Amino acid sequence: MTSTRNTHGTTAGETIATASDATQGVLDPLMQRPSHAGRADSGTRIATVIDSDADLWFEVDLDDGQGSLRCRRVASCLLLPAPGDTVLITSTRQGDSFVIAVVAQADPRQATLAVDGDLTLVSRSGGIRARSAGPMALESDTSIVMQSPEWRTQARQAHCEIGEMDYQGGHIRFSVLVSRFVGRACEVVLDRFNLLTRSSFRLTEEVEQVRAGQLDIEAEQTLRLHSKNTLLTSKGLVKVDAEQIHMG
Repeated sequence: MTSTRNTHGTTAGETIATASDATQGVLDPLMQRPSHAGRADSGTRIATVIDSDADLWFEVDLDDGQGSLRCRRVASCLLLPAPGDTVLITSTRQGDSFVIAVVAQADPRQATLAVDGDLTLVSRSGGIRARSAGPMALESDTSIVMQSPEWRTQARQAHCEIGEMDYQGGHIRFSVLVSRFVGRACEVVLDRFNLLTRSSFRLTEEVEQVRAGQLDIEAEQTLRLHSKNTLLTSKGLVKVDAEQIHMG
């Protein structure tokens, strides 16, 4: 069979072969380029935390048997990994590895949320509620600030240990069944003091002094003054008035 040549001097078979070679040259780089799914699968792996260095670096053991890595925690992973936890890690092309999530905790009874800087919780259209079946702790090296139009705290038992406390407010009210204050010194400065009780008892072991511009004491039944030595002195007038006066 004789092949026909076109006006350019090439046969039909040579034209088909040339087109096939050109197409293959374009497809080869595309076939060799990895897909996005392949890169994501190869960069994300499961590991187990072995140890941590001041909660900044974590040594993990890869579950695929490829050895161990030193990883840092990403900013979005607020749950602090602990030894024995199963974590999800990812690696960059530069060789850096990061813990991006805690998959399962070795001890689910305790968890720590940790950040490197200041932490602010903001609820723009609702409230913030914290609920725990066990102890809950808030720790800060500098300060803890709570600001809200209304603050409510409810607990069956509370313990508060404060080195120094300053309170400023417009009105305060206590409604308690039993209260007890134990201290070394108490100083109260007021413009007015009102005390209403059904029964009152006060015991002073050493010295009790009262300084007043005017002192008015009234008893409906009996007023008794008793001491080893009693002194009544006045610069102006001493008046004793009663239906009966017994001296001696």
